[in-house]
Formats: sequence, C-alpha cells, structure tokens
Amino acid sequence: MLATPWPAEFSDPEWWFEPKWDGIRGIISWDGLSISIRTRRGTEVADRYPELVAPLPVRCVLDGEIVALEEGRPSFQRLQKRMHRAAGGDRASAVSFVAFDLLWLEGSSTASLPYEERVHRLAGLELPPPMERVAPVAGEGEALWDAVVARDLEGLVAKRAGSPYRPGVRSADWRKIPNQHTARAVVGGFTPGEGGRAGTFGALLLGQWEGPGLRWVGAVGTGFDGAMLRTIRRALDEMRRPASPFHPDREMPAGTWVEPSLVAAVGYRNWTTAGRLRHPVFKGFTDDPAEAITWRAEGPRPPFISADGPRGRTV
Repeated sequence: MLATPWPAEFSDPEWWFEPKWDGIRGIISWDGLSISIRTRRGTEVADRYPELVAPLPVRCVLDGEIVALEEGRPSFQRLQKRMHRAAGGDRASAVSFVAFDLLWLEGSSTASLPYEERVHRLAGLELPPPMERVAPVAGEGEALWDAVVARDLEGLVAKRAGSPYRPGVRSADWRKIPNQHTARAVVGGFTPGEGGRAGTFGALLLGQWEGPGLRWVGAVGTGFDGAMLRTIRRALDEMRRPASPFHPDREMPAGTWVEPSLVAAVGYRNWTTAGRLRHPVFKGFTDDPAEAITWRAEGPRPPFISADGPRGRTV
C-alpha cells in the first residue's frame, strides 16, 4: 500500500500520524521456520540483512522500513553500503527494521481490519532487536510535524482511521508530507569529470519518462564521496549505450549515455520554470523500477516554479 502526496501538515481526529522513514520499504514474513524479506519490487533481500533474520514470537507478515541509523536518525547514504551487496555487505552499517503495519497473523489476514486495530495488534508483538515498532499519534499531526522538523526527519505519514490495508494501491487513505524536497529520477547518462574527478564523472544526467523517452530534469554532481564516484563510474561503464535515451533538449549538456535502469533519489530546493531540479544533491539509489519514474507521476505539481526560491512544498 502506497501513500498519496499531500502538500502540508495537518491535524484531524480521524487520522493517525507517524514519521516518514528514509530507508527501503520491506515486507518481512515469518512462517515459523524461516524469514523472508522482500522489497517493493518483490526482490528477496534476507541475505543482505542477516541481522534481521531472526525468529519472531508469532507467525506474521509485517510491513515496514529497513533503515540505517546514524546518531539516531535514518541515513539513506549509510544504507547504500548495504543495499546492493549480498551476504550483508558492509556490516559496519548496521540496519534496523521499523514495522508500521501488520498484514497477517497466525494464519489469518489482518488487511481488512481497521488501521487502528492492526496497529493495536502490532503493538502487542514482542519484536526482537533490531526490529522496532512505530508509535503513531492520533489526531495531532501538526505537533508531530514540529518534532519531525526539529529532528530533520524525512517527513510525516498520515493514515485514515478505520481504513483497510490495500496491497499494491496508492491510496488516499494514506498521505505523505515531506520535510525535505526529494525527487526520483532515472539516470540516462553522465558528463565527463575534470580535475580530481577526471577518472570518474562530473554529473549524472537525470530524466523522467515521458512517452518513449526521458524528459531531462537536470544534472546532479554533488553529494558524492570519492568511493561513491569510483563505484558508480564502474557501474556506468557497464551500462553504456550508443544512443541517448532522452528526448532532444538544447539545454542538456553533452554526455555519455547509459541504459536507463538506475533510479536516483535527489534532494533539491525547488523546480524551475523550465522543469529542472534546482540545486540537486544526490542522496542515493533506490530499488524502484525505472519504468515507474514518469514525469506525470514524479514531476512538479503547482505551486512549484520559482526563479529565486521555494514557493510551496513539492513532493
């Protein structure tokens, strides 16, 4: 079940509120014998996160987020060290699982139960570390928003009281309100590096699908450390293609083209009038399917354009 973008924080006695976690969505299933951990794309990733492979007190299916904490806050870049590596990757970047919904319990589906009943049953489970449960707040979304902003968390999620769990649906019963502007875009190429980056790249060329090609939305060249630059360049070299996956755009810099399969999460200040990401900063790669990153779904929504600064929250 996916959340619908919402423009601003709010309070309402008919809604429950919880922090939005900056991690990887995951479904954990325990059948009494083995653990399965699957991402939104259905990829089995239990071998990447062995610290989450532990018997649970009851047979159940949990929906939640895999996160890597740094000084008590989720760090998506820290999580990158584990996302694409088998057998646990860099174990120095330990992960946790934050459960926020209960979909199945001891042989029975709980998806049709009201949201608050599912959360109540989830609260009764003694989950082993490093698994945790959310503690949603009823009604007081604006108060929780102040805490989210104070801790510089990713945002807020609102869930309607009484609502069922609807797998695979982006539902109006869940709303996501970001604290920071974040966009997803497909990597379609890269520009050459200069100086200290001569052996890696200057920037990733980003796009969102519009028809058969990518609409260019900007180039991101910040947010990388040296190790990331080298690792990403090796991956890009294996993905090269002769033709551009982008629609023609006179403003797009010349680059080397790659197969459009990597999805990047990018922080930014706002969208420009030309539909470009302003001051983009690389946050990491996601496991979202590239074909789902469309201009219609991921591009700006009014009010969004500014030549000088933000004019409203963008999802």
